[in-house]
Amino acid sequence: MKTFNKIALAIGVALLASVASQAQTLRDANYHNLGRISPNGVVRDQASMSRGFFDGDGTVRNAAGKVMGRIKGLTIYNPAGDRIGYVNNDGTVRNGESQVIGHIDRSGKVTDADKRVIGYAQNVNYQWIACYFFFNFFD
Repeated sequence: MKTFNKIALAIGVALLASVASQAQTLRDANYHNLGRISPNGVVRDQASMSRGFFDGDGTVRNAAGKVMGRIKGLTIYNPAGDRIGYVNNDGTVRNGESQVIGHIDRSGKVTDADKRVIGYAQNVNYQWIACYFFFNFFD
């Protein structure tokens, strides 16, 4: 019986790890698929074509590898190093002048400053969601 429990536990852990390591779907306000962001930071469109990626050091690059910006903590910078926005711990997204431009709630709903839903992105870093939806790094 102990062997069975160990096997069941191992299978459960493997399943959890595989679910957690899958790319997360990005959706628009109508819940249509826009693309995915993988756990390692690769951004793909709905046809699975690369749109760019997030480097481990915080650099954000487009599909051609061009630097689009940088993330340090919850702050987002343009290629020149100017702060263009940040995300508060509560999911509020602000521009470089500290004006609220949107919000990302824990359920993954992304809203603009007027609280209109603009998309969904569950289980993705807030900064990555902000770069995608608010700062247009992958357009």
